[in-house]
Amino acid sequence: MQTQYNRRWLWKNYQYVLAFYYAIEEINKDPHLLPNQSLGFQLYNSVNSDHRTLENALMWFSGGDEILPNYSCKIPKKSVAVIAGTASPFSAQIGTLLELYRIPQITYGPFDPSLRDKHQYPSLYQMAPGDSTLFHAMIALLLHFGWTWVAVFISDDVKGEQFMRDLEAEMLKKGICVALTEKLPAITTMFGSSHTTFMTRIRVSSANVHILYGEVRSLITVDIAAEFFLTTGKVWIMTAKWDMVVYETDHMLHSFHGSFSLSPHKREIPGFKHFLKTSNPSQYPQDFYYSILWTFFYDCSLPGSLCGKIGVCLPNISLETLPGNLDIMTISDSSYFIYNAVHVLARVLHTVILEKMEMRSPEDENQPEILPWQLHPLLKKIQFINSGGHQISFDEKRHPMAWYDIQNSVNFPAGLRMLIKVGEFVSKSPHNQALVINAEMVEWPIGFMETPRSVCSQSCAPGFRQIPQEGRPLCCFHCVLCPERHISNRTDAQHCIQCPPKEYANSERNHCLPKVITFLSLQDPLGMSLACTALCFSVITILVLGLFVKHGDTPMVKANNRGLSYTLLISLTFCFLCSLLFIGHPCTASCILQQTTFAVFFTVAVSTVLAKTITVVLAFKVTAPGRRMRQLLVSGAPNYIIPICTLIQLTLCAGWMGTNPPFVDTDAHSEHGHIIIMCNKGSLTAFYCVLGYLGSLALLSFTVAFLARNLPDTFNEAKFLTFSMLVFCSVWVTFLPVYHSSKGKVMVAMEVFSILASGAGLLGCIFAPKCYIILIKPDKNSMKYLIARK
Repeated sequence: MQTQYNRRWLWKNYQYVLAFYYAIEEINKDPHLLPNQSLGFQLYNSVNSDHRTLENALMWFSGGDEILPNYSCKIPKKSVAVIAGTASPFSAQIGTLLELYRIPQITYGPFDPSLRDKHQYPSLYQMAPGDSTLFHAMIALLLHFGWTWVAVFISDDVKGEQFMRDLEAEMLKKGICVALTEKLPAITTMFGSSHTTFMTRIRVSSANVHILYGEVRSLITVDIAAEFFLTTGKVWIMTAKWDMVVYETDHMLHSFHGSFSLSPHKREIPGFKHFLKTSNPSQYPQDFYYSILWTFFYDCSLPGSLCGKIGVCLPNISLETLPGNLDIMTISDSSYFIYNAVHVLARVLHTVILEKMEMRSPEDENQPEILPWQLHPLLKKIQFINSGGHQISFDEKRHPMAWYDIQNSVNFPAGLRMLIKVGEFVSKSPHNQALVINAEMVEWPIGFMETPRSVCSQSCAPGFRQIPQEGRPLCCFHCVLCPERHISNRTDAQHCIQCPPKEYANSERNHCLPKVITFLSLQDPLGMSLACTALCFSVITILVLGLFVKHGDTPMVKANNRGLSYTLLISLTFCFLCSLLFIGHPCTASCILQQTTFAVFFTVAVSTVLAKTITVVLAFKVTAPGRRMRQLLVSGAPNYIIPICTLIQLTLCAGWMGTNPPFVDTDAHSEHGHIIIMCNKGSLTAFYCVLGYLGSLALLSFTVAFLARNLPDTFNEAKFLTFSMLVFCSVWVTFLPVYHSSKGKVMVAMEVFSILASGAGLLGCIFAPKCYIILIKPDKNSMKYLIARK
């Protein structure tokens, strides 16, 4: 049994002694175990002090009240084995002394990996199973509640460092970060500066969840300091061994209220609770501590007590009626291990005695002497089922399944405290683990109305992704919105997912929605307006053509080469109508016809303008009847320009259609949330060759018309042709940069607009003045007017 540094008794630990008594009495009553013999024992209190660790061990060796090394006084026979605990350092220190005599030591404290080194501790056996999966249980608990930012407090020893290494390695895999690591100070000076610093760091820690792991003696420092440095608003996750100190520290009411305790699954000792209810100090008059416990809590003593006669004890008092802050009726892990340790030694002694009885001679009536080292072979291979139905063995591989109870600490006034089981963790293998938590039963620390959060950075909502903060752990990050066409549909996404080509990200960036298929259609206001405009220009052109046909014998029409005028008007009509091919659902035929009809009809129109311009020049340059220019004009040579230029354009279009013709394509990126069906030019080189050829014809026409602008202006249309070509070239020069900067339906609309604008420029600049004279000033469209003007 251990005492605190301030000499207050840890009465919860006295259950170890009672479990020891119960096991001894159970064995001595068993006729099949050590028959005709009684199992004796000696009890020593292990004082929680480094410099007094070996005091009781040396006193036991000496056999008296004084320490006399290498001497055994008073007692003729010493015990052959030691059951020790609960602190690992204590077992390690006395283990060195016990090893001198090969005396077996069975520990009932928590499993310590450093004690299983058989080269250093060949005579030491641990009853507790290995807790290599304890950190898995803690991490499962952290992940269940979403705690990724924790502080870890470990004892300053090898066991604590090993636990920290395992914990950090697993945390790294699970995305949990350590905000603070603190080694618990050992018991040094009461209220030293280390205690103040330690508790201050707990209070200012940015993590709301703290993990405690280590030896009991380290917790005593926390206990002492917490009495003067109250901490609230922290969730503590601790191991079972912390519980036996906290259980009786009522001043730590708020500090550990709502904490979690992880302990191996509770296993009952059959009949032990009844034993506790009926046990009292009068049954063990030699036990000084039992009498003190009874006197301290009940203020009375039973007959035969070492404390003398104090008060009168009520007839119904028992250990079951102890105050609420001392629950001695709930079996602890160490009590269970002590019970099993006693049975292990009893069975080993039973086997050794039987072997010696069989080997001795019939005449020898003395009891066989048992030496400590003779127990080791049997201890290493012992295996049996205890009274609770559980297998007991020292084989480290005997516990393939780890089973932890998760208990919630709930404090009440007047020091009453309860551990309520709220879940459990079962691990059959690293890949087969299960955590069950009843969240409704959990009582949280003071200051929390709901499940606490312990994170370095607030979670990133769907639609955002994490960007680590420079120089900080991975759990600390910034949240940034996913880029366009990317989404994240879960909380704390590390990366954004790109939407499929036929889907787009919504404004929240958390869902991909199917894109709407669209194109420049007649239902679209833009498409409708362009189509109506094309039809209007076509009708106007036809009306102009009809007007010219009706007045074909007038000087105005005849003077400007009415054949070329008819050709120009017909080509312009088809130019306006070909723009309708760009409007509506694209198909392969429409994509091919769009470019070829546009190129051919505009080539006819521009080459006709060139022919008209050359005709005007020739007409005003003829001064003598026999000159060659007159012969060219009379023979109609300028009219051949139209088929020649058109044939060249048809050749270019044929090469384009034969190599890489236009085809139906989709544009999923230009317009948000839409897939635009449009015509792909196929070969851009061919497209620009066709456009460049058309532009060169227009530039040539503009140049010739510009040179002829100063000729006599009676029915001279050179100025109008110049201005029409200027408008035509301006439209298509402006078209190129705007076309390249546009996307989707706007690109198609720009091409249609350019066709209509350039065609309207030709129609208006060339034919509007003529229509004005024919319709408004008919008197100027007569020979009489011409003769009078001349």
